Amino acid sequence: MVKNNTYQQEHLLVQDLIQKKKEAFDYLYNNYSNALFGVINRIVMSDEIANDVLQECFVKIWNGIGAYQPEKGSLFTWMLNLCRNRAIDEIRSKAYKNETQNQNIEDYVIKLDENNFVESSIDHIGLKKVVATLKPAYKELIDKVYFEGFTQEETAKELGIPLGTVKTRLRSAIQQLRAVIK
Repeated sequence: MVKNNTYQQEHLLVQDLIQKKKEAFDYLYNNYSNALFGVINRIVMSDEIANDVLQECFVKIWNGIGAYQPEKGSLFTWMLNLCRNRAIDEIRSKAYKNETQNQNIEDYVIKLDENNFVESSIDHIGLKKVVATLKPAYKELIDKVYFEGFTQEETAKELGIPLGTVKTRLRSAIQQLRAVIK
């Protein structure tokens, strides 16, 4: 097992990847796969397809690490671009288009029912009423991040406010919610 501090310097990780050291690849996968999966999944919108694309990307990374050029950017940026491009290729592919066009209508009905269930269960426990008691700025952030699924970064861009402000307001909003719920 590789200690986390073994690859604090990126060039050491790249060097070991070029030498095809398994522990370097394990480190790479353990430390970057979740972030890369998230990027891929946002593009293809399917866990199953995202897992397949991620696997293909790690094979490409393993086989093509020699093409990485540190002067052009970090290793993560290179891997991120590789994964993003592969995910875009996937959604442009004929197989992907056929798969999404030929979805069974029952699948969509079930998904809609699940979404309505979540919404109704939130109303059932009265959470929306509690959130409605917050200041409008806090309520808007809670709605975006917790009910609409926005990330904090996306919320900051959407509302045109600094990321730090979003984080601070969310923290304050959560503290107020805790006080109300107690």
